[in-house]
Amino acid sequence: LLLTIIFFIFTIVWMLLMGFLTPLLLFSGFVFGKLWGLIIILTATTIGSTLVYLLAGFFLRDFIEGKLAPKFSKLREFFNKNDILYFMFFRFAGGGGTPNPIQNVLPVLFNMPVKNYFIATFLGNMPPMFVAVALGNGIEKVIDQNKELTISAVLFSHEIYIPIILILTILFIAFLIKKLYLK
Repeated sequence: LLLTIIFFIFTIVWMLLMGFLTPLLLFSGFVFGKLWGLIIILTATTIGSTLVYLLAGFFLRDFIEGKLAPKFSKLREFFNKNDILYFMFFRFAGGGGTPNPIQNVLPVLFNMPVKNYFIATFLGNMPPMFVAVALGNGIEKVIDQNKELTISAVLFSHEIYIPIILILTILFIAFLIKKLYLK
């Protein structure tokens, strides 16, 4: 329980510092398993992302609009139609290659309501985070089997190659979205 609380708080702080998520996702699956790892990391990153969004909107709105508005002007029409749905798919597809810290502050440009931001972030991050957490859990399973830890043993374990196939599928979808909508 203490490890869970420490990890949860650390993840929120990590999000505020705009750190890389992949190590935390793998660690979460490795230590807590697929289900609990996903619940813990998804909740913590959603809270952390929402805090970043609120702080950015309050303190950096003009700076963000100056730097990001020209690059993401095409997104405005999508956000105006249905901000929750579009941002959820944007998150699911990894922002079309947009780094997570920029994804966290981008909706400041569109004055997205905090409740909508929270819901879209939670639901949109769930599938890709599940895949990464499952990968971390798969690594733990391979180690638990006391097999020799080689690259081929890891890659050809069904606990590993299924999440890798899902990651590649998500990357392909992100590539298509980027080509179609983020020109």
